[in-house]
Amino acid sequence: MAQYGKAEYWEERYTRDPEPFDWYQRWAGLKDTFTEFAQPSHAILMLGCGNSRLSEEMYEEGYHSITNIDLCMTVIKAMQEKDRDKPGLTYKQMDGRSMELPDANFNVVIDKACLDSILCGEGSTHNAQKLLTEVSRVLQPNGVYIAVSHGQPSYRLTYLQRPEFGWNVKTYTVQKPMMGMTASLSADDKDSVHYIYVCVKGEVAKAIRLCLVTM
Repeated sequence: MAQYGKAEYWEERYTRDPEPFDWYQRWAGLKDTFTEFAQPSHAILMLGCGNSRLSEEMYEEGYHSITNIDLCMTVIKAMQEKDRDKPGLTYKQMDGRSMELPDANFNVVIDKACLDSILCGEGSTHNAQKLLTEVSRVLQPNGVYIAVSHGQPSYRLTYLQRPEFGWNVKTYTVQKPMMGMTASLSADDKDSVHYIYVCVKGEVAKAIRLCLVTM
């Protein structure tokens, strides 16, 4: 099995094959759900961006404040060069489990297969917790974390619904694209849909406060 959780795997992959590549979905498949929660004026963080076209496609629709991070320096340098003519679309080499970014800095954090990739690696539970803790930290008080995943709710919600995050998690589905257009991280991924987990920060705490007030 490919070592998706290791930086060395991605360095070798992007050196060998620099062509644009998208896991799971393109913007067209995600747009209807994303635009409910992500506005063009928002400050957006793209986790594990790779050389996906998602940020570029969003940029073309008016999203001009997107910070893209990836563990792999090779792909970050390539994307910096490719998108140098798109102000507001920035690329930084960074580990999502330990981000060098300010607290409460983003309205929206987008994760297309980054959490899934970590869950394929060694120490998956610990590393996933570190990633999600960092996501919570960099989100604004009412920010939104959107994770696109092949993982079914019975598996992913155990990570996303932890009380320390206080996220209200909504689950959406989107049909998989035709074969050959995108790829999956899971060889035995037989479902006909991908899952979109929308985690709204602060709503759980707000609901508890309202409940206490009305008691």
